[in-house]
Amino acid sequence: MTEAATQPTRAGSRPPQTARRARARARLVPYWLLLPGMLWLIVFFALPMVYQASTSVQTGSLEDGFKVTWHVAAYWDALSAYWPQFLRSVLYAAAATALCLLFGYPLAYVIAFRAGRWRHIALVLVIAPFFTSFLIRTLAWKTILADGGPVVGALGSLHVLDVSGWLGLTEGHRVLATPLAVVCGLTYNFLPFMILPLYATLERVDVRLHEAARDLYAAPFTVFRRVTFPLSLPGVVSGTLLTFIPASGDYVNADLLGSTDTRMIGNVIQAQFLRTLDYPTAAALSFLLMAAILIVVTLYIRKAGTEEIV
Repeated sequence: MTEAATQPTRAGSRPPQTARRARARARLVPYWLLLPGMLWLIVFFALPMVYQASTSVQTGSLEDGFKVTWHVAAYWDALSAYWPQFLRSVLYAAAATALCLLFGYPLAYVIAFRAGRWRHIALVLVIAPFFTSFLIRTLAWKTILADGGPVVGALGSLHVLDVSGWLGLTEGHRVLATPLAVVCGLTYNFLPFMILPLYATLERVDVRLHEAARDLYAAPFTVFRRVTFPLSLPGVVSGTLLTFIPASGDYVNADLLGSTDTRMIGNVIQAQFLRTLDYPTAAALSFLLMAAILIVVTLYIRKAGTEEIV
C-alpha cells in the first residue's frame, strides 16, 4: 500500500468519492429547478402542438371521424383560400404596432424622466386597463366610435373622415365596421404592452449621459437621436414584438369592431374550429400563422441588430 493510502483522512474533510457525489448533486440542482417549468411546457405546449400537427394532416368529417392520412396539401389549400385574411392580419397588426410606438414612446419617456414622484401613479394608470376584461374594453369602443357619437362628429367636422375614406380606412362618415375601427381597437388594447418595455429600458438610462451631451452643446433633438433612442432600442424591439405577435392573431377586435370585409386570420381559425368544424383546415391555418409570425419576427430582430431584449 502507498503512503497516501495509509494516511488517515483529515478531520472535517470528505473522502474523494463523497466529494464527487456532492459535486454531482450540486450540478443537478439547476435541472431540478427547471423541471416544473419544463413539465408545464411539455404538457401545455409541446403535446398540444404535436396534436395540432397531427390534426392538420388528417382527412374526414365530424360524422365519420378524422384519420391521419398525411394530407399536407391542406396547407396549400388553406393558404390559397385565406391569403387575403393573412395579409390583412399582418397589415392591421403592423399599423397597430406603429401607432402603439408612436403614442407609447412619448408616454414612457415622460414617466421615466419627467414624472418624478408621480411615476408610480402613472404606471398604475398604464396597467389599469388590465383590471377590466378584454371583451368589455373592446365593447366600450363600439360606444366610443358609434355613428352618432362625439368622436365621429369631431372627426367629421375636422374632415379627417374624408381623408380616411379616400385612403379606404372608413366608409363615408362611419367608423364602425371599418379597418380604422379595428386598428383603433388593437392599438388601445395592446398599448400597455408597448409602454412597459419602453419604460423599463428608458428608466435604466443614466441621466448623466444627457447632461454630458448638453454640456457638449448638443440640441435636445440631437440628445434624443444620438443618446436616448439608441439606448432604448432593446425596449423598442421588445415592445414591438409584444404588440405585433398577439395583435396579428387577434380576432375579438375584428369581430366586434369590424365587418366581413375586415376579418383577420384569427376570425377564420375561430370559425373553422367552432362553426364549420373543419379541424384540419383550422390546424393548418394555425401552423401557417405561427410560421408567418416566426419569419417576420426573425427578420425583424436581425434587421434591428440588437440581442439585448428586455
